[in-house]
Amino acid sequence: MSDPTERVAGRAPLDTATPEVVEPGVAAMLGRQLDYWWTVFRRTWKGSVVSYFLQPWLYIAAMGLLLGGYIDDASSGVGGAPTYLDFIAPGLLAATAMQVATGEVMWPVMGALKWDKTYYGMIATPLRVVDIVAGHLAFAMFRVASAAVVFVLALAVIGIFSSPLGLLASLGSALLVGLAFATPVYAFSAGARSEQGFALIYRLGVMPMFLFSGAFFPVSNLSEPLEWMARLTPLWHGVELCRMGSLETWDSTAVVHVTYLLVLAALGCWFAVRRLRSRLVV
Repeated sequence: MSDPTERVAGRAPLDTATPEVVEPGVAAMLGRQLDYWWTVFRRTWKGSVVSYFLQPWLYIAAMGLLLGGYIDDASSGVGGAPTYLDFIAPGLLAATAMQVATGEVMWPVMGALKWDKTYYGMIATPLRVVDIVAGHLAFAMFRVASAAVVFVLALAVIGIFSSPLGLLASLGSALLVGLAFATPVYAFSAGARSEQGFALIYRLGVMPMFLFSGAFFPVSNLSEPLEWMARLTPLWHGVELCRMGSLETWDSTAVVHVTYLLVLAALGCWFAVRRLRSRLVV
C-alpha cells in the first residue's frame, strides 16, 4: 500500500498535519464575561451605596472632624500629619478598600459555587478556571475602584491633597490594597464549604486590622509586641502607603510597602486559581 502523503502524478501531496489551535488569552475571555458582570452590577449597586460611599464619611465626620477638633487643640499634629483629619483620611481610604474588596469575594464567590452555581455554568463554556477567577477579581476591583474614586474626589474637595500627584498616589495605593486583600480572601472562599468561616475573617482579621493597623492612631502607641503584629498586617502597609501619597512624604519604605502588597496579591491569585480548579475540575 502506498503512502498517502506520496506525490501522485499531477497532484500535490496531502497535508496531514493537525492545525494548531490557539487558545484565546485571558483578556479576550474577560471581554466575553463583560455583559454578565455588568448585569450583576446593575442589579446590586444600590445595596452598597451606604456601606461603600456614606459610611466612610460618617467616620470622617465623627472622628476626623469632631474628635479631631479636640485632638488638634491638644497637639500640634499626629503621626507627622498637620491635623488629625489629614492623618485619618488616608487611613480610612485604605480601610475602605480592604472592606470593599473582602466583601466582594466572600459571599458572591460562595454563591457562585454553592447557591446559584454560576461558576459551574461558566466552566461548561470555553471559559477556563483562570478566566473565571480573573473575571470575578476584575469585577471586585471595579467595585473597589468606584468606591475609592468617589472617596478620593470627596477628600480632594475638603483639601486633603496638596497636589494632583498626591491624589493619584493615594488612589493607586488604595487599589493595590484592595487587590492584596481580594486575592487571598477569594482563595479562602473558593475552597470554603460553608459561609461560617466568613464571620471569623471579619472578627479575627478585618475588624482588628481596621482598628489597630494605624488608620486611627499611630501603631507606635501600642505595646511593642502589638506594634510589631500591626506592622506585619497588609492593612498597615496600605495605610502607610496611602498616607505617604496624601502627605507626599515619600521615603524608601514605600518600596517595602508596595513589594509586600504585590507579593501578597500574586500569591493570593495563584492560590485562588488552584483552589477553584480543585472545586470545578474533577
